[in-house]
Amino acid sequence: NDFQVKIRGFRIELGEIEAKLAALGAEEAGDVVVLAREDQPGDKRLVAYYTGTASAEQLRAQAEATLPSYMVPAACVQLASLPLNPNGKLDRKALPAPDEQAWSRRAYEAPQGEVEATLAALWAELLQIERVGRHDNFFELGGHSLMAVSLIERMRRAGLHTDVRALFLSPTLAAVAAAVGIGSAPVQVPPNLIPEGATTITPEMLTLATLDEEAIAHVLATVPGGAANVQDIYPLAPLQEGILFHHLMEKEGDPYLLPTLCAFSSQEQLERFLAAIQQVIARHDILRTGIAWQSLDQPMQVVRRHAELPFQSVSLDPQHGDIGSQLLAQFGPRHFRIDVSQAPLLRTFAAHDSAQGRWVLLVLAHHLAIDHTTLELLVEEASLIKNGRMEALAPPAPFRNFVAQARLGVSQAEHEAFFRQMLGDIEEPTAPFGLLDVQGDGADIEERSQMLPTALSQALRQRARSLGVSAASLMHLAWALVLARTTGRQDVVFGTVLFGRMQGGERADRALGMFINTLPLRLSIDGRRIDELARQVHRLLTQLLRHEHAPLALAQRCSAVPAQAPLFSSLLNFRYAPRPLNEGESEGEAAHEDGIEEIHSEERTNYPLTLAVDDLGEDFMLTAQVQASVGAERVCALMHTA
Repeated sequence: NDFQVKIRGFRIELGEIEAKLAALGAEEAGDVVVLAREDQPGDKRLVAYYTGTASAEQLRAQAEATLPSYMVPAACVQLASLPLNPNGKLDRKALPAPDEQAWSRRAYEAPQGEVEATLAALWAELLQIERVGRHDNFFELGGHSLMAVSLIERMRRAGLHTDVRALFLSPTLAAVAAAVGIGSAPVQVPPNLIPEGATTITPEMLTLATLDEEAIAHVLATVPGGAANVQDIYPLAPLQEGILFHHLMEKEGDPYLLPTLCAFSSQEQLERFLAAIQQVIARHDILRTGIAWQSLDQPMQVVRRHAELPFQSVSLDPQHGDIGSQLLAQFGPRHFRIDVSQAPLLRTFAAHDSAQGRWVLLVLAHHLAIDHTTLELLVEEASLIKNGRMEALAPPAPFRNFVAQARLGVSQAEHEAFFRQMLGDIEEPTAPFGLLDVQGDGADIEERSQMLPTALSQALRQRARSLGVSAASLMHLAWALVLARTTGRQDVVFGTVLFGRMQGGERADRALGMFINTLPLRLSIDGRRIDELARQVHRLLTQLLRHEHAPLALAQRCSAVPAQAPLFSSLLNFRYAPRPLNEGESEGEAAHEDGIEEIHSEERTNYPLTLAVDDLGEDFMLTAQVQASVGAERVCALMHTA
């Protein structure tokens, strides 16, 4: 602790910097010591002292190659020997102040101009650091893709527009500022022309869909209340189309129903929570949306003006087992299906648990309308409403904006050109453990979770920052290594779950809906250095952002894999899931806030192998879902080793 310092909001271990500099070589670096000096009040800087033969520029280059920017010494001072006290120990107080030549020209440099100053303020607020210089790197400062979505939205509010890829390709403040106003302009979303109170809907009123009067009549027949209860009609987003296909293929159960079990301390708490969810439904169009497909050329989303949350109270006997388990057995996704033509795509079932003096609620949310982030936002809004904090709610963002972005943004031809270049010579599926069935129902899936050791998590973050890439890039590289070892192949392809909000349009960071998409990523595990591979992964993921709304079916067609075979059979889902505690709050207190406790939740896909990596802020958690014959614990162990 004596050699830990805090600079610009970062806690830094001086010994770590000394070790990296000493790695230059015994002769070149000599003895090395690093101090945090504050020669001018309020201006604390790192200074390295060394006795080797290397120049200050060589030592600085070593630091920049192995350390994130905030750990690179601002000055390097060459000495004949380090000063010692009478006891033969280092006399830190005798180390001289650096002269002008010792300071790096790449030390902290204040932002220049209005755009850089505005960006610096946004970065500092978002990354929670004291100040940001014009040469600072977004990822080295701890940024990641979820923060990037928030940053792009904050920039938009400040009148600064840029292509999100600029942040990933050249992530310094000065480079991002220079890219403002350059690149693709945001999609102009046509207005919804269905007036409130309309008793008929004509083709001209539908600005995102092309339907004739006969098709509109088929759509209205699925809506209670008819035209008067229809707010909008538009197509599905790419991943929604794939999910609907698998939903219609299944006859029993539905792997895309997400079950969550919650326990309430009283019936009043349960009723208040359900009433709050109803208000969230009233706020967000995606929660009032059903799907129409009968007699249509393509499926449509139909937004109701009003939709009631379906609720069923069930009488269960604790003598027959745990109440939550009984609810899951009766209404869980293994056997239960919902009518996705009817909004909302939520169902709720509750039973009194007399043995434990509580009420248990099962919430079923369908992936057609709700992804992982949306579920978190829904619960967050319901909690704010329940606690009377309506003023804290952000204005709702219409899901039609995202659909317009996905449909009217990047052209099909551009999508095809990108994926043909990536996948054109891939002739066989990448099937780890020989798993090829990508249309499963999730029934024979085993799940295990494992926390990575804290020391390993910290080392991964440090490595990512020193390379100027995200932790997600390193996790994708590690998963590619697992697939290479379990398939015996150098070139591997797997599905990566994209956040979908990078180019999701206005207020995409707070919008509810099904934004995520699954797209293929092809990586080669060859003889190149790991740092080269990590930067290549980072570039590929950045390029994939441009195509995050491309249909998976289109991407698969661009490979040379036969049409009846899958391109890949495994998914990697990297998610940011930090749950910051309030000051003085313990984990147990957080779980029982407001008399509500989440006791079970699960997600399934139709793929036989899925690895979710949850970024918890400090640590990482691995969750493997795989056919029981392979073993989920084994998959976690393989990833841990990689």
